[in-house]
Formats: sequence, C-alpha cells, structure tokens
Amino acid sequence: MRNPLNEKIVSIPPSGIRKFFDIVSEMKDAISLGVGEPDFDTPWHIREEGIYSLEKGRTFYTSNAGLKELKIEIHNYLRRRCDVSYDPDSEIMVTVGGSEAIDAAMRAMLDPGDEVLIPQPSYVSYVPCAVLADGVPVIIELEEKDEFRLTPEKLLEKITPKSKVLVLPFPNNPTGAVMRRSDLEKIAKIVEEKDLFVISDEIYSELTYGDEAHVSIASLPGMKERTVLINGFSKAYAMTGWRLGYACAPSLILKQMLKIHQYAIMCAPTTSQYAAVTALRDGDSDVQYMRESYDQRRRYLIHAFEEMGLDCFEPLGAFYMFPSIKRFGMTSDEFATRLLKEEKVAVVPGTAFGECGEGFLRVSYAYSLKSLKEALGRIEHFVKRLDGKEE
Repeated sequence: MRNPLNEKIVSIPPSGIRKFFDIVSEMKDAISLGVGEPDFDTPWHIREEGIYSLEKGRTFYTSNAGLKELKIEIHNYLRRRCDVSYDPDSEIMVTVGGSEAIDAAMRAMLDPGDEVLIPQPSYVSYVPCAVLADGVPVIIELEEKDEFRLTPEKLLEKITPKSKVLVLPFPNNPTGAVMRRSDLEKIAKIVEEKDLFVISDEIYSELTYGDEAHVSIASLPGMKERTVLINGFSKAYAMTGWRLGYACAPSLILKQMLKIHQYAIMCAPTTSQYAAVTALRDGDSDVQYMRESYDQRRRYLIHAFEEMGLDCFEPLGAFYMFPSIKRFGMTSDEFATRLLKEEKVAVVPGTAFGECGEGFLRVSYAYSLKSLKEALGRIEHFVKRLDGKEE
C-alpha cells in the first residue's frame, strides 16, 4: 500500500500545550495552570441571546462573511476601542475562532518560499500555519531583557528580500508581553520601509493592564492598508466554546481570505454570531469586571513568585506569567514534568512556544484565587526542595 499521508503534515509536531493537559486530566487532585481558557462562564445576557436565537429558529446558514448585524458591531467596537474603522461589507469577515483567521490570512497572502517573520515565544499555531501555506517561518527570538517585546533591531536582523509577512502576537501568549504605541511606531516605520505586511493577532487586546490601553498597529498612519487585524470572543468575553473570531483587512486581502473560508468552512456558527452581537453591544462592563479580576490574580502571582525567589518579569497583558527556572539547572520540560509528578501541578514548558522559551514556564492565572493559592503553595514547596530549604 502506498503511503496515504502528506509528509508536510506528518512533519508538523503536535501542540506542546496539550501534553500536560492530557496527563493532568487523568490525575487525581491535580491542579492545572496550563490551559489558556477563562474560568468565567460566558456572561448570562450573552448566553441568553444565544438561547433566544435558537428558540426563534435562527438555525440557518448566515452569509459567508457573517451576519451583517455582527459585522456592524465589530466595526463599531473597533472604532470605539482601537480608533480604527473597517467597512462591514468588504473589510470584515467572521471566522471560527481567531485560529481560522490566522490560517486563512497566511494562505491568502503567501506564495511558496515567502518568508513569515514570527517573534517567539508565541502562540503555537503561527509556524504550522506558515508551513501549511508553503511559507518559510523565520523566527525572531525575543528576550527577557527587552520584556519580550519585538525591538526594531531584532526585526531588522531577520528581514531578507523574501520577507513578506510579520506576525505581531501582542499582548503575547505565553509571556504576557505588550507593545505600547511608541514600540509599534518604530516597527511600523520598518514595515513600510521594507514593504512588509502584518498579521496582528489581538485576541488578548482587552486584557491589557497598567496605565496605557491596548494600541492596534492598524490604527497607526499607513498601517491599516498593510495589516490583517485578528481578534475574537474567546478571551475577553469568556466564549471559548462558541468558536468565534474575526478578521479585518483591506478588501484586496479579505476577498481572498473569504474565498478560503467559503470552501473550508461556509460560515461561522449562527448561534454564536447572534450571541456575539450582544457581547459587543452590551458587554463592556463584563470585560471590565473580568479584566479587573485577572489583574488582581496577576498581582498576586507576581508577589508570590517574588516571595519564593522565582524570577519573573512583570507581564502587562493576557493572563499568563512566564517565570524563569534557569537557576535550577533543568530544562523546562524536566521542571514541568517533575512538578506535575511530585506536586500535581501542571504548567507548560516554555519550549512549547519556541526553542527560545527554554528555561521558562507558562503559568496561566485564568483560574480562581483559591486554585491559584493552592497551586502556588505546591510550587513553593517544590522550589524549596530544589533549593535544599525544605523543612
């Protein structure tokens, strides 16, 4: 029998995030800080709108690009929150989560051999999506000394005549790093000078802490024409299982993305789209409440890691910490495996997000304070044992 498999697909490794999640799901009394999923229920008024849409029999396909009503609300939201405006008819497409939008953007924009500049550590799907689109991933290794931000110097080092697309994954998963306006202005200048395009994954945009709000690179002069802005409802509105995201882009690009979406998906879930209209229209207070709760947990973890002597820069976005475990002389995988076996706490090795994540762990604080306190107590016990300070 001939080999039935596509060798390109076979060569792509499975997600490193799921390994520890699968183990902990079968381990009694284990606590997982590994999955990037809000612990909040979807706000009731959003769920209620989804239920109402079913009761009204709204179970048919929507247009390929999504409900017109939802696209108008996306337009209103981005104009209100990010100071950027998109035409609902030709520049907005509703997708099955932000992940589909990433895949469609790369397939629509890349020809074989085009290089995709991908800062790492970062979300696990960028490299595989580039490979599946016959692009060539070019990794930009971010460093803790820069607070894991993309610097102009690091970007310029990796640009070649084949560079076409820059992925901007901020606020960042797994580091929690953010890019402020002053950072983005420097990157935008290089993007224009080198004639690049940007895929800006802003799924954590609402989970930005500190005095400065999130800034989209698409809002900077000259950048909307070069940017595919990707966002969704999973993180800010606690709607992970609803599987809904969106992409906003110049009509020239979005038209081709929509073609891929038509053939692969048809349309995003109808019930989810009706619920999302309510989320965008009436959900600002829900987002604020959840953001404040995450910020409380963030500050608690910063203090807890400091108390146990675990080095960690202060993240200002998403709901992750990225502490360093380099001083223990173990790989990230070894540390995470021992922590799980000995203390029944699951975290994700930094290497799941790129080789430059070695020496770090991703710790999610999208969990209740009660669970976090129990997990941090176990981590502290483990660290003391490694330091020879166990009582």
